[in-house]
Amino acid sequence: MSTSALKAVIFDMDGVLIDSEPMWQIAEHKVLTDLGLNVSIEDMALTTGLRIDQVVAFWYHRSPWNNYDNQQTATAIVDQVVSQITANGKPMKGVIEALQACQERGLKVGLATSSSSDIINAVLNRLGIEAYFDAIKSAEYLAYGKPHPEVYLTCAQALNIDPIYCLAIEDSFNGLVSARAANMQTIAIPEAKHAALSKWAIAHHRLNSLADLAEFLDTHC
Repeated sequence: MSTSALKAVIFDMDGVLIDSEPMWQIAEHKVLTDLGLNVSIEDMALTTGLRIDQVVAFWYHRSPWNNYDNQQTATAIVDQVVSQITANGKPMKGVIEALQACQERGLKVGLATSSSSDIINAVLNRLGIEAYFDAIKSAEYLAYGKPHPEVYLTCAQALNIDPIYCLAIEDSFNGLVSARAANMQTIAIPEAKHAALSKWAIAHHRLNSLADLAEFLDTHC
């Protein structure tokens, strides 16, 4: 696809716009270990990109605990993440430049995330970037979260753009599966320590950071 055919760029949020993945991992690990699970921080990467209810369900089915309450556990994790974002949230490299690059090239800008509205609001307020987005969609109340394509399809519909003319930017494998299933072009920006893994081959393109997006849009797509 050429850049002339591209009409919209849809961003994932956690790990793409804000450096929140460590916050998620710390919050999930604390809540799960408090429930008695024998898990490590590294284990938390297994559920990166999933909706929070899916994360809790994943760990419950793997290591069941007493008095299972998915919503209560999910809320405990989300509350910690919101607190951390509000106090310490930092943008990923090149966020503002990337959003401006999309606007300058006449591209619509969307957000498609598995995170809840509380997390979205905390991120947008912390980074001051809400005005850049033409559509903001969460999988929170959808039938399916990522890796199902529903949130990406919903965002494309809100932008009034056919998914084939959308470019999705993701940092997680589950997110890439979601965007690919929605029939979108994809860019992977994996965390540096996981960048060598072969699974990123499912992305159409790879970038080191959002700081490279403007040049990418100008050269190929």
